[in-house]
Amino acid sequence: MHVALFEPEIPPNTGNIARLCAATNTPLHIVGATGFRMDDRTLKRAGLDYWNAVTLHRHIDLPALYDALPDSRFLYLTTKASRPYSDFSFASNDCLVFGPETRGLPNELLAANQALCLTIPMPNPAVRSLNLATSVGIVLYEALRQTLA
Repeated sequence: MHVALFEPEIPPNTGNIARLCAATNTPLHIVGATGFRMDDRTLKRAGLDYWNAVTLHRHIDLPALYDALPDSRFLYLTTKASRPYSDFSFASNDCLVFGPETRGLPNELLAANQALCLTIPMPNPAVRSLNLATSVGIVLYEALRQTLA
């Protein structure tokens, strides 16, 4: 299993996701430009002293991510999909791709990969989206539950 963050913008979210990846032995891929420096103190603080346990990879863009993981299936998490993550059968080498906090994954990427787009259902229509770190935790743990069982 892999987690990829495309152009993350908020350091504490990325730090919390890095900590989650360390705890689950899941490689973390940062794709494209970030909205912060990777040595940002809030990023480091959110990851606490677990950074040495994170398998971290940087990629200049999505094609570089695809090249680095040729045997992975890429799944795109978005509020714009209708298929719930809980109705999906995950495989052990899947890569869960999440977009930036303020805008999500690009529409053209989602349109080109509709069959691989998943969402987290939210019963309250007044809530636009969940926190990125929360979303990664929800989907990653379901994927791990399915593949490690």
